[in-house]
Amino acid sequence: MRSDIELTARDHLSAVLNPPVAPEAIDPDADLAGVYGLTSLNKVLFLTEVCEAADVDLGHFTEDDLADMRTLRVVAESLTLHSGKAV
Repeated sequence: MRSDIELTARDHLSAVLNPPVAPEAIDPDADLAGVYGLTSLNKVLFLTEVCEAADVDLGHFTEDDLADMRTLRVVAESLTLHSGKAV
């Protein structure tokens, strides 16, 4: 079963991919840059939007944490760890 954060991440990732990929068709373990061509700018946009939608402060993550978010699964797991936590 997919978490609300994963579903939110799928929706936001789908919105920035070019060419478009349906949210349900995104492989959670695929490399976002290698498989889906996610650029660093679109990654920033995606992570900013999904953090806002999931009510997770982007300030919880270091540059290294963000660089390690290479798959949808890692993004969803990382945000889930911080959901509901204050800075």
